[in-house]
Amino acid sequence: MRLKQLRYIHEIVRHNLNISAASEALYTSQSGISKQIRMLEDELGVELFIRSGKSLAKLTPAGEKVLEAIIRLLEEERNIRAIAADYAAEERGHLSIATTQTQAKHALPAVIRKFRQRYPEVTLQMHQGTPLQIAELAARGQVDLAIATEGIEHFEDLVMMPCYRWNRSVVVPHDHPLAHQETLTLEDLNAYPLVTYLFGFTGRSRLDEAFQAAGLAPQVVFTATDAEVIKTYVSLGLGVGIIARMSFDPDQDHGLVALDASHLFAPSTTNLGFRRGSHLRSFIYEFIQLFAPHLTPEVVDQAINARTSQESESLHNALEARL
Repeated sequence: MRLKQLRYIHEIVRHNLNISAASEALYTSQSGISKQIRMLEDELGVELFIRSGKSLAKLTPAGEKVLEAIIRLLEEERNIRAIAADYAAEERGHLSIATTQTQAKHALPAVIRKFRQRYPEVTLQMHQGTPLQIAELAARGQVDLAIATEGIEHFEDLVMMPCYRWNRSVVVPHDHPLAHQETLTLEDLNAYPLVTYLFGFTGRSRLDEAFQAAGLAPQVVFTATDAEVIKTYVSLGLGVGIIARMSFDPDQDHGLVALDASHLFAPSTTNLGFRRGSHLRSFIYEFIQLFAPHLTPEVVDQAINARTSQESESLHNALEARL
């Protein structure tokens, strides 16, 4: 059994059993991959894939169990390399982050600038996607860190920690009837078409919960993943915008007024997560603390070493209460 063979199986599954796509990702030939899989199956004495002609249809029950072990082995291989890299070159390496556009544009730039000043020889890679895509990348070990407001709490394979709380602003054109209203109500907003985030993005669930609790059914006429797009369509008169407060810049968002909405909606919490069992290099600990100062290496280790889901939840709740 060779580690190369295990990587081949993992990559094939990751590419939906497409050997051609896996071979391109691995920079090797399809025939070479097929040969190595057959050799491994012969050695193990079981078939790992059900075949349909020359194509792979699905994993066998044995293949599913073997894949689980492969994922653990490859994770440990990454950990071994990360441990060695910490001792060989503490300030060199690679950090990959998956996050939403809102976090990438408004919450992370200052942190990344400071991190780059401290670790100029660490290469950074940022992936943007939906909260669920972000969490999946981290759960599979394809990125080091996931940062999002929605979605990542559903993944048990992630160690998850709260970073900061935030709330919303209502944005309208200067000449809108709500522009000079001192205190907004949900009924005020419900009288107009709304422009806000797509469901599943940037704390949208808190917005829906507030209207539902008040017995209101808002007319959401336009949704987007990006606050800049939302503000553009508010400027065009499409409706009243509801965005993350951090997404409004009075120096840049000419023609718009931002009104406080923190009394209307419960605050949302942005969380940071990483795959359980991952070895975090020293510079990753530092990045986490730059992003959320209360998440010291000691606190992160406490989250890593939590033995039960109850311990994890208790620590998470205690940290969130301090925000």
